[in-house]
Amino acid sequence: MGIQRGRGVTGLAGCVLLAAGILGMDGAEAGVTTRIASSGDAIELEIPTDIGPQKDVLPLYHSGKIRYFSAGIGQVEREASYPPFSLKLVLTAGGKPFVTGAALTIRDAKGVVALSVPAEQMTGPWLFADVPEGVYEVTATLGGQQQKVTGIKVKQGRVTTQHLRWAQDPSPPLAVQAE
Repeated sequence: MGIQRGRGVTGLAGCVLLAAGILGMDGAEAGVTTRIASSGDAIELEIPTDIGPQKDVLPLYHSGKIRYFSAGIGQVEREASYPPFSLKLVLTAGGKPFVTGAALTIRDAKGVVALSVPAEQMTGPWLFADVPEGVYEVTATLGGQQQKVTGIKVKQGRVTTQHLRWAQDPSPPLAVQAE
């Protein structure tokens, strides 16, 4: 059973992810495996369950030679081991451990935009990007407020993790849908 990511807990795989988190299982304990889909356009998560493995899919985007994806919704997804992309960004704000929906711009040492990620592609609090080795500046915009981090050194063969924090949560309010 494949589930397309709409970024909500949906379907059986979403319930399995939620239940494993409630039971205190992390991705490793749950046996969650991840891989890049053969099509090259998704990250596939496989979650073992009593009724057989369930799958979840995260979109894998491409911009020039850079591949990137957003993840980190739910405990199991946060504890899964992902393909080793060279840069991992973690977004937090106020009392929230994680926020989503920020627009991101990554610039190289010369100030050239290496990657621009629209807010609608940041469906989780993490961004994984396979940027080349170098020094980068990241600007994140959430609810009209910017955070900037400079001097991020990325080396091939290792993952560089950088946190971007807002003192208060500038996220726009969630739209409520009438039933």
